[in-house]
Amino acid sequence: MNNIRLAKKYSQVIDEVYAETAKTAAIESDKGMMRETANAAEVMVPMLAMDGMAKYSRNDGYVKGNVSLTWTTMKFDYERGRRFEVDVLDNAESSGTAFGMLAGEFIRTKAVPELDAVRFASLSDQAGDRGEGVLSSGDEVIAALRAAVSSMDGSSVPEDQRVLFITSRLMGMIEDMDENKSRSVLGGFEKVVKVPQTRFSTAVKLNDGTTSGEEAGGFAPDGADINFMIVHKPAVIVFTRNMLSKIIPPELNPTSDNWVYAYRSYAMTHVYANKSAGVYVHSVE
Repeated sequence: MNNIRLAKKYSQVIDEVYAETAKTAAIESDKGMMRETANAAEVMVPMLAMDGMAKYSRNDGYVKGNVSLTWTTMKFDYERGRRFEVDVLDNAESSGTAFGMLAGEFIRTKAVPELDAVRFASLSDQAGDRGEGVLSSGDEVIAALRAAVSSMDGSSVPEDQRVLFITSRLMGMIEDMDENKSRSVLGGFEKVVKVPQTRFSTAVKLNDGTTSGEEAGGFAPDGADINFMIVHKPAVIVFTRNMLSKIIPPELNPTSDNWVYAYRSYAMTHVYANKSAGVYVHSVE
């Protein structure tokens, strides 16, 4: 029973830390819309298709249209994990909080930044429109944002549910400007999220944790720096399945007196093919 309670406790820690620190949590898809499959590496997502408007007849009334809801199986495109061990005495001396602290720090400083970086790189790759250039002043940032908004408006992307991701440096430039100038642009977004530049690149390299020089794991930016990104939430499927997959108590560990904890994460980042205009990315090149 204690082990079950510990598992729940640590899982809650992971979920809470993720929600607090993941920048891309702002565009997470509704998990209630997903269907589980027999394969843990897949999930089924709904796809809705319908006919457009037709001529109305005063004699015959409406022209019947077709609508279909299909479920498409999609594979997770991100799968990573790590295993940690905590000495039984260290955990006991800390009243059982040693791993809770370890898990929290791991999610906050390692797992979440990597997942954000992977998602932004994937969204950049699938973006329907983009701009580029070095932005050196608040006026230049505002002009680039206006161009991005105009592009999305011109592609009939709905004005609601747009989330702006922007580097802290550029956001600072905007905040230093006259408030009236910034309000007119920033007021059009459902949410504005400041993103560390280390997570904001058009491509990332994932270290495998085993190759020489990559033992520490983690990730590294491997593309152009992103200045900002606008995402229309209904245009994307951003889904995460985090799991604390194994908890092995010391009495069941045949090799040492350690608690063994294994963390594994599946995730997917997908832009609907017919809604690619709902993602706009602006990078330095």
